Amino acid sequence: MKMIAAVAQTATVMFDTPATVAKAQALMQEAAGRGAQVLVFPEAFIGGYPKGADFHIFIGARTPEGRQDFKKYYDAAVTLDGPEIAQLAQAAGQHRLYVCVGIIERDGGTLYCTAVYLGPEGTVLGHHRKLMPTALERLVWGQGDGSTLQAVDTPYGKLGAVICWENYMPALRMAMYQQRVALYCAPTADDRDSWISTMQHIAMEGRCFVLSACQHLRRTQLPMDALHNRLPEAPDTVLMRGGSCIIGPLGQVLAGPVYGEDALLLAEIDLGDIPRAQMDFDPVGHYARPDVFQLAVNTAQQQAVRAAPGWPEQ
Repeated sequence: MKMIAAVAQTATVMFDTPATVAKAQALMQEAAGRGAQVLVFPEAFIGGYPKGADFHIFIGARTPEGRQDFKKYYDAAVTLDGPEIAQLAQAAGQHRLYVCVGIIERDGGTLYCTAVYLGPEGTVLGHHRKLMPTALERLVWGQGDGSTLQAVDTPYGKLGAVICWENYMPALRMAMYQQRVALYCAPTADDRDSWISTMQHIAMEGRCFVLSACQHLRRTQLPMDALHNRLPEAPDTVLMRGGSCIIGPLGQVLAGPVYGEDALLLAEIDLGDIPRAQMDFDPVGHYARPDVFQLAVNTAQQQAVRAAPGWPEQ
């Protein structure tokens, strides 16, 4: 079976979530018009990636200015059952697309870096919360748990997301391979040259198609008065240069990488390439050696309070 996959390389409209949703809807329309059946957006596209922000957090101290910055960022986030995700799901249904979109998810007083799966029937198929925010991301994002590791079914095989530096977690990759993910989505904020070799390695290791989307973000799109940060003030400074790509299961680059501009990358992929590639390597099959190595994955939802029956659940 052959199909067309797409990845969107563009920037959030920072602190204007309705405008970002509209931008995503327009890109869905364009991708569908060009024949795509699957579309992947970058990490934190809805809600924004706060590049360079420190939220005035110091060891042993916080500041009123930092709390106000966080409140502004919190207000730009979305809930899984909110109108923004409903609008995006409706657009996916209108254009008959499977969509993986990075969001900043608000749940109570915690923000999560999340990937949401939308289907061509206009429904939310599932979501994955980033298990381990990287470095200072931990200041403002919570940690997901194993309950959101499940990939979703599509006519083209399993679709699942591994966000940014989660892709450097070998055990997490194995958990995705065990589900036989065919369309491995890698929304990211990593625009370094080394990211492409990482995506090629994962495609070859997992014998899957890898769809990686990164933002193309300029300084003018993250103005100083919107969020105090430590970034260069020159308006033409590129904060994230992209590098989005589509990789085949033998590591071949099918589209991209593109740097320094907005782009909608498309590639025709042949799903028959997966079993052809698995002839000599299957990471959870004939190459796994489970008699020597085994991985245990806790997929239970973790809650701070587990009340007796009759009490309201958190």
